[in-house]
Amino acid sequence: MNVRPGVEAAGLSDVGCQRENNEDSSLYWEPADNEEFKRKGRLAIIADGMGGHEGGLEASRMAVETIRDVYDAGFRDDPQAMLMEGFAAAHVRIRDYAERHPAFFGMGTTCTAVVVRGYQLYFAHVGDSRLYRMRDANIERLTRDHSYVSRLVESGLVRAEDAEKHPQRHILTAALGAGMQLDVQSAPASLHVQAGDDLLLCTDGLWGLVREEELGAALRANPPAECCAALVKLARSRGGPDNITLQVLRIGGGL
Repeated sequence: MNVRPGVEAAGLSDVGCQRENNEDSSLYWEPADNEEFKRKGRLAIIADGMGGHEGGLEASRMAVETIRDVYDAGFRDDPQAMLMEGFAAAHVRIRDYAERHPAFFGMGTTCTAVVVRGYQLYFAHVGDSRLYRMRDANIERLTRDHSYVSRLVESGLVRAEDAEKHPQRHILTAALGAGMQLDVQSAPASLHVQAGDDLLLCTDGLWGLVREEELGAALRANPPAECCAALVKLARSRGGPDNITLQVLRIGGGL
């Protein structure tokens, strides 16, 4: 992982304790050219595939690669718009692939992608992978889950504190490649980072087993690489029924 000064980045993906294969994909990317880097910034993506091993892995891989390619090749000095275009392109590509290959019917993927350009933060998100921002001693979830249980919470039928243990919490209402319409959450225009912030991207294989306060404690106590290892170890110690994937970006000075 080649990372320019100003950000310390690390990532880790683990198959977990009960799965035979890893259907998650992730990427950290910076343009090689310095002028392009000033325009495009840093891109990080995680995706959690579904639809069986081959279908899930193919969907998450296609999502990550398509979003990166669209972001790089089609860039028009608007990171948020390019993320949204990348998600739309990935959605169509995955859906079309499944239509041409009946064995992959039902394939799809969650996806969370962030861009850090200077101290401005952009993101796009679909599914139930998550983006957190750690600032000072407070951890804040920036994404909302596209899930059946999340809708129950919003309607007042389920308490927020009960949602993450609800037996139907993994039923998604939106994913790349699923359905004709695509519901993507985008970052508000005023979202920023500052020196000392941590950004955590993670799949439900982590947040489903590790509470937010535990995520925050690990971020406070460790450099990014050690934090990734500690959180994967903690999730595995609790049974690790799913693949576990995360990235940590620690914001420094001089961006």
